[in-house]
Amino acid sequence: MLAVILTGCGSSNPAPPPSGTDLPPGTEDEATTYQIGVGDVVSVNVWGNPDLSIQVPVRPDGNISMPLIGDIPASETNPEVLAATITDLLSDQVRNPQVTVIVTQVNSTEYSYRVRVTGAVAAPRSIPYARGMSVLDAILEAGGPTDLASANRARLYRTVEGRLIELEVRLDDILLRGNLETNYPIRPGDVITVPERLF
Repeated sequence: MLAVILTGCGSSNPAPPPSGTDLPPGTEDEATTYQIGVGDVVSVNVWGNPDLSIQVPVRPDGNISMPLIGDIPASETNPEVLAATITDLLSDQVRNPQVTVIVTQVNSTEYSYRVRVTGAVAAPRSIPYARGMSVLDAILEAGGPTDLASANRARLYRTVEGRLIELEVRLDDILLRGNLETNYPIRPGDVITVPERLF
């Protein structure tokens, strides 16, 4: 289960990129703000007002319903924006509302928020994306390279602004030498492929 917790105020800073200076285009780390979608389940907590705190799915029309304020557009926004919207709508009826929105079930992006590891790894698999994940994390989740892997010829495939890019990943350098230059931060939808050795 992926839980996204944001309130109407405050922010978090993305983790720094791996060591190295000039990274190839598309490898910079970025804060991934989850976009709420139809079918997701959100929990809205209004501090000090349990009667207004609810947990509801986002309906096919993209809305959720809340006591006092009725329907609220939730789809294609993020928890922080939704919390701010609810805060504004409640402010006429509740004094200084403190609103927190949590995405408790992610159903709308089950596949687009996954990372695939294929090729010469012990257990090729599709891994749920988690913020802060790196290439090394994904490879270890897949059991690591096999004995037949040509690990320094691994590649990471990523779509950036509608264009597919290919990044060299030197897994032997990462795993055996501690060289993290190509241990790129992972983004949702990335595909890592580890080829076998050429004989």
